[in-house]
Amino acid sequence: MKTYKTILTAVAALAALGAIQSASAETLRVGTECTYHPFNFRDSSGNLLGYDIDVARAVGQHLGAEIEFVCQKWDGMIPSLLANKFDLIVASMSITEKRKKKIDFSDPYRVSIGQFIGAKSKGLKFFNADGSVNAAGFKGVKIGLQRATTYDNWLQAKAPGAQVVRYDSIEALYLDLKNGRVDAIMTNPMKAYLKFLSKPDGAGYDVIGPQIEDTEYFGTGVGIGLRKGNEALLKRVNKAIRTITDDGSLEKFALKHFPFTIHPKKWKGAG
Repeated sequence: MKTYKTILTAVAALAALGAIQSASAETLRVGTECTYHPFNFRDSSGNLLGYDIDVARAVGQHLGAEIEFVCQKWDGMIPSLLANKFDLIVASMSITEKRKKKIDFSDPYRVSIGQFIGAKSKGLKFFNADGSVNAAGFKGVKIGLQRATTYDNWLQAKAPGAQVVRYDSIEALYLDLKNGRVDAIMTNPMKAYLKFLSKPDGAGYDVIGPQIEDTEYFGTGVGIGLRKGNEALLKRVNKAIRTITDDGSLEKFALKHFPFTIHPKKWKGAG
């Protein structure tokens, strides 16, 4: 009988310990758009998918944390992080000096570039033969872009003669391009290829000029955003990103959504 009671006591203790451990498991709230295909979006069944989502879940796994996604419109992403509505931003946010004044960023998990897309029939010339910006080619041209993006900052600085039309969603941006309400758009070339140029709707449209790599405006890549003062969490996140870079996870995630890899070819982390 004593042995039986001892076993019951041990089982109860283990169950209580498991409950305590479960209750104390770390949960990290992750802010993302949930509408930015193929980086973060919902499928027809409501499941959250995309490259950013894969990265967030992998980071959570390496941190031993549960990931809870919070859908947030783009222009409110940083204010919501600062208001403690979530703990991390994993939403294809470029690392820039301007943003770093407000929040901290992890090491990059994706490259950050831009490109113009427009109708072939318009014959738009935004760049010279040497790849430099042809400012005159933008004069009076309606350029669509998503509000509060690094593309907006670049365009204002490099082509002030353009007529900028800003959108709250990427879907509205492409719709107005197809309907002729804007002459061209500036966007992510990875997204443009998958969502538009490779589809029937993209017939008659093409890229205008080269892919634009400008670290002054686009930053060193895309990283995970955190509130300042969370150095311990930042260090853990960076270690996780280093791990999923080295073990091939980032390459695997990219090839699920693109015909090419999209993470930095060389490690750009802190160590």
